Formats: sequence, C-alpha cells, structure tokens
Amino acid sequence: MIELKNTVKKFDSYTALNGVDLKIEKGTAFGLLGSNGAGKSTILRLLSGIYQQESGEVLIDGERVYDNVAAKQKVFFINDETVQFGGYTLKGLKNYYKAFYPNFSEELFESLRKRINLPLNKKINTFSKGMKRQAIVIIALACRTDYLLLDEAFDGLDPTMRIIVKKMLVDAMLDRQLTTVISSHNLKEINEVCDTAALLHNGKIVFSREIDSLKGEVHKIQAVFPKQPDGTPAEYTREDFAATGLEILHFEKSQSIYYIIAKGDEDTVRAAFAPKEPLLLEMIPLTLEEIFIYELEVLGYDSNDISGS
Repeated sequence: MIELKNTVKKFDSYTALNGVDLKIEKGTAFGLLGSNGAGKSTILRLLSGIYQQESGEVLIDGERVYDNVAAKQKVFFINDETVQFGGYTLKGLKNYYKAFYPNFSEELFESLRKRINLPLNKKINTFSKGMKRQAIVIIALACRTDYLLLDEAFDGLDPTMRIIVKKMLVDAMLDRQLTTVISSHNLKEINEVCDTAALLHNGKIVFSREIDSLKGEVHKIQAVFPKQPDGTPAEYTREDFAATGLEILHFEKSQSIYYIIAKGDEDTVRAAFAPKEPLLLEMIPLTLEEIFIYELEVLGYDSNDISGS
C-alpha cells in the first residue's frame, strides 16, 4: 500500500504539505482532488521519489521511496508535461523506459500501440497532445508497475481521447489490480474512474473516503412541517435538528420549506425527522461536487477555492 505519515514538504518559506496522513490500499483507483496549489502534484512527486519530504514518512509497501531504486521501480509517474519527450520517437522512448523497469512487457506495449495505431518511428513532438498522452500511457502500462500515478491525466484531451485513455487504464486496473492514483481538479473525472478519493486544501487532507459510501452518507432534505396549534408556522432551528444526533452540514428555510444537508444513512435521517411528523419529507440525491462543497463549508473552508470542480 501507499502511506504518507505526518508528511511535511516545503519549498523555501512555502509549505506545500502540512502534516499529511494518507493511506491508499493496493488495487485502489484513488483520486486526489483540490484546486491548483492544494498539494496534489507534490504528493505524486513524493511518491515517485522526485521530491524528498522535510519530515514524516512516504512509504510504498512499507519502504521509503526517496533514493530507493527498488521502491521507485514499483511506480510510474505521468505528469502533465510531455515536452521533455519531444526529441524521442515512440520506439526510442519505449527503450529508454525499458532500461529502468525490469518487468517491461514488449508484448503488452505492442498490443496497446496497435490498438490505437501510434507510429513507432515519428518523433513525439510531431504528435498531438492526445497522442502524446496515449504514448506515455501505453509505455507506463507496459512497464507493469504496481502503482501508476497520473497528474491531471485527462486535462486538455478531447472527448474521444479521454475515452480511449480511460479504457486503457480501467482494463489494466481490472486485469492485474493496478493501483492508480489520479490527481485532478475535475470531480466528474474522478467520479468516473476512481472508487476512493481524498480532498486536499492548503496542503492538508480535508477527508479521504470511498466515493460510494460518501454518497450514501450525505443527503439533501426538503421538509414541510405541520402548523402549531395556534395556526402559526412551525419554527425549527439548525440546533433542533442537530439535537437529534444528525450532523447538519447546511441549514436554510424559505417560507414553510426547510432545506437541510445532513450526514447519516437514509433510515437514520428519516428516524430523526419522524417525531416532528413532517407533512413532506423528500430526500434528494447529491452530486459529488455538492457533497464536497458542503463538507468544506462545515469545516470552515471557502468552497469557491475548488476552482474548476
């Protein structure tokens, strides 16, 4: 598995990661979410051994990564820049990486290359952005590492290219339980590919959870309650609902309708509202974006800082 334990990374006076604890189980498709500067890329560069942390631990399968060839051979990192590969042909780039990864599979490389019909002997700088991304992805998969790290993997790709790259990744995850860590500011991309996600903000982990369980734990509720005996509208406060044991992430009222975001499974939420005998109790599914925004708000963060999500 991947572990970061109380990890701190600084660049001069700037703290990019501030005491990060993170665990990623083997075989997981894991998403790192957050705005630019949140610390996503820094985590990936620590895991690939490019950076060394100031304090804390960065471990892969229990081994420290930095300056450890055996640990780094388990990891392939695809960043958002391909300019450094421009002078290579695809064949040359493949041979370059093959020298560093002992499990490289020529058979898998050729199978993937033929599937997308990439030319072997043209220089990478003649490729479109989508072709460059496809090229490095098929090389990464052919290296047959245990861990694949992708920084803004789908950024700038047209819809067709996105589908092709995603399918290659998903096939590898299913075939050999490849652990994939994808950083993105795009919640939709993470929702489509990943089963677990962490949200970073200002160099800290806001939370890390399985996406499906996250969706089942947060609900948007619309409720209307009976009038009081004297005919006046029922009046409840946020504290009234919190007193039932629910964690209230958001509370507002418009005329007689209450709009509440609460954490808990559906049965628990309904049971908490039942004593107030609501005339209407409607539970509306939340998008992943809405869940993250409400989680941020209750923790005192500015949800507007998640740009592009």
